[in-house]
Amino acid sequence: MDNFDRPKKRPNSIDGFISSDKPRFSHSEELRELNLYHQPRRVDNSQTRQNAPDSIDAFRRPEGFTPFDQPQILRPGARNNPNEVTLPFERQATESPHTAAEPKKRRLFRKKKDRHLIAKRSKLKTSLRIGGVMALMLVLIGGGLTLKAFLKRGNIFKGGGNSVILNNQDVDPAELKGEGDGRVNILLLGKGGEEQNDGPDLTDTIIIASIDPIAKEAVLLSVPRDLWIESPSGYDSKVNEVYANAKYAVLDNYPLKQRTSSQVVEQAEKAGMDVLKKTLSESLGIPLHYYSMIDFAGFRKAIDTVGGVDINVTEELNDASMAWENNGNPVIAKIGQQNFDGRRALMYARSRKTSARGDFSRAERQRQVLLALKDKVLTAGTLANPIKLNQLIDDFGNHVATDFSINEIVRVYELMKEIDSKKVASVGLDDYVSGSTINNLSVQIPKAGISDFSAIQNYVRNIMKDAFLKSEDAKIIILNGTDTAGLATRKSVELKSYGYNVISVGDAPTKTYTATTLVDLRNGDKKYTLNYLEKRLNVQATTQLPDANINAGTADFVIILGSNETNSQN
Repeated sequence: MDNFDRPKKRPNSIDGFISSDKPRFSHSEELRELNLYHQPRRVDNSQTRQNAPDSIDAFRRPEGFTPFDQPQILRPGARNNPNEVTLPFERQATESPHTAAEPKKRRLFRKKKDRHLIAKRSKLKTSLRIGGVMALMLVLIGGGLTLKAFLKRGNIFKGGGNSVILNNQDVDPAELKGEGDGRVNILLLGKGGEEQNDGPDLTDTIIIASIDPIAKEAVLLSVPRDLWIESPSGYDSKVNEVYANAKYAVLDNYPLKQRTSSQVVEQAEKAGMDVLKKTLSESLGIPLHYYSMIDFAGFRKAIDTVGGVDINVTEELNDASMAWENNGNPVIAKIGQQNFDGRRALMYARSRKTSARGDFSRAERQRQVLLALKDKVLTAGTLANPIKLNQLIDDFGNHVATDFSINEIVRVYELMKEIDSKKVASVGLDDYVSGSTINNLSVQIPKAGISDFSAIQNYVRNIMKDAFLKSEDAKIIILNGTDTAGLATRKSVELKSYGYNVISVGDAPTKTYTATTLVDLRNGDKKYTLNYLEKRLNVQATTQLPDANINAGTADFVIILGSNETNSQN
C-alpha cells in the first residue's frame, strides 16, 4: 500500500496522464494560460476519416490526450514541452502570473488546515477519474443521520436539481415536462482535479445512472469520453472537453486576480456544468435531473475504508504498462472471485492498453466496480458502523460537487436499497459509435453519421424507458389523415423512440384532416400517457372517434394526423 503512494520511476505516459517533476504552481499561475485550454475549435467535417470497421478504438496513444499528432491538453499554467505542437489559438498571458504576496497567503491558509488531512490528500497522485465517480456513488447511497449531519456542516449538497418522481411516485401528470421525467437520471462525472496537471477539468469518466422508482430498476450507461459532439454554443469537441471549455471561457472574462475568488469559480463551474448537461441531454435525447462530480483524490482510501470490493474477474487482465504500480507484476487481475483493495480496484478500472476493446472494455470494468461498491456500502456491516461511516465521509473531503439537496440524497439511498444489483443494467454505446479521426484527433462518432444521434437516442430512450409509459403500456394506433405518403410511419418511428407502444399504423377513412386529433378511449385511466401525448402532439384529447368507420380494436389511443403535422415536419 505504501509502495503505491511513494513516487516511482515510471513511463512518461500512463493512462494518458503526463507525469511531471515540476513543483505545483499557485492558482494564479495555473490560470495564466486559460486561453490555451478552453478555446473552441471549428471543424471541417470533410476531414473526417472513418477507421476500419473492426477498429472501434483505434487510438494511437493511451486516453487520446497525447497522440503523435495531437497537441497536449494542459492544465492551465502548465508549460508545453519545447518539442510539442502548439495549439493554433495559443496566446501569451500579458499579466503577471502571480503577485509576490500570493505564496505567503497560500502558506498562511495551509497553516489553518488539519495536518493529518493535508497529509492524506498529498498521497493520491496517480488515480483514475473513474475512482472519483465510484467514490461519489458511496455518497449517493451512504445515507443516514450521520451523513445528513455531515453534509449540512460541509454545505456540499446545496440543491438545484429536480426530479418530481424522486420523492413521490403518484405524481400529478401536469408536473411532468415530457417523456423521461418518469425516471431519475443522474449525470456522474469524474475529473482529475488539482492533483492532475494535464487537463484537471477534463471529465474523462461520464456515466448516466438512471433509476426507475416504480419498477425498482436502474441503468448505468457509459458515454465514451472521446465522443465527438456539438455543444449548444455551436462548437464541436470531444465530450470530455465540454465542461472545461465552458468553465474557462467564463474565467477568461475576469482579470487574473479575480479568477480564484470563490464567487467567480462557482459561477464558472456552474456555467460549465450547465453546458455539459444541456449538451448530453440533447445528444442522448433524455432529461438529466441531477449531476454529481468528484475528483479522484479520495477514491483509494474510500475503497479501503469499506473493506475493499468483491469482483468476479471473468478474464485475466495483464497490462505491462501498469506493472510499475503493481510491484513489477504485469498481472493486474487473475480469473475468479476476489476482493480488491483501493490500489487494485484502481488498476482494474484504469487498465485499457491490452484490452480487446480498449476504452469500452475499461468502461465495462468501471461499471462492474461501481456495482460491487454499491453492494458493499449497502451491507449492514458498513452502514451500521459509525466509525467506518465517518471515515468514509472523511475520505471525500471537499472533492464533491453536486446539485442534490440533503433530503434528495437520502431518498436516493432509500431507492438504492430497494434495487437488487441483478436489476441494474450495465451498458455502453459500443454498437452505436465507431472510431474516426477529425483534425488529427482520435474520436468516436455515431455510426449513422458525424452529427446523427438518432439511433443513439432511440437506444438510450428505450433502455431508460419512462417509468409511467412502461407501467401503463398503452396501445396506440396512428392513422394518416392527409395525402402525404408515409406520414403515419414517420410518426410511429418517432413515438417508438420514446418508448410508446404503437401497435399499428394506417390510413384514415378520409384524407381531409387539417389538424391532428388525439382520441383517448380510456377516459383518462392512462393519465400519464395521455399527458405525454397531448404535450408531444400539442393537442387536447377527445374521447369520441371522429369517424364511425375507424376500427380502434383494443387500442387505448388513436392518433389521426392532420396537415398541420406535414407543415411542422417541413
